[in-house]
Amino acid sequence: MSEPDTPAASPAITLPATGLARLGARAAPLVCLLLQPLLGRIVGQVASRHPELFDRLGEHRTTDYVIDPLDLPFALHLRPDPRALVLRAVPRDREPVAGATIRGRFLLLLQLVDAQEDGDAVFFSRDLTVTGNTEAVVRLRNALDDMDGSLAEETAAMFGAPGRAVLAQLRRRYEDQAGGTLA
Repeated sequence: MSEPDTPAASPAITLPATGLARLGARAAPLVCLLLQPLLGRIVGQVASRHPELFDRLGEHRTTDYVIDPLDLPFALHLRPDPRALVLRAVPRDREPVAGATIRGRFLLLLQLVDAQEDGDAVFFSRDLTVTGNTEAVVRLRNALDDMDGSLAEETAAMFGAPGRAVLAQLRRRYEDQAGGTLA
């Protein structure tokens, strides 16, 4: 009789951080295409539930941001403009011209989105790279910091119990890797 899978061996946790990375650049266009419905749902829900985010961004809501999780085979293109809202996965060789780019490990970026990691400390430790318009990045960070609740939890809840389980596994993985927490 075999032992049950531990959280570290679960496909839900290994897919984002290692399995997807192993697919590499060849599979990135297909992965990006498959992610589009999920990303569209996420950005639409967040925008409808938190219209104040756009006010906080001011003139930078029309900025194109590239968010690049270095351990995944694609980047994310975000334009937080309520009139032309964009969140899409893009292969790295097809990244749009960005007003600001944020690069770091996937789990670290998740921590930052959830305002559980000090962006300044991460930046100065060189775990995070920011290029382009730093004011736009600061405005995005401040908008996320001012949001009530947890964006990660809200997003996970959109997908019910499976979404919450994946988030719990990602939190455990971050704690194991960095001694941090996503709570």
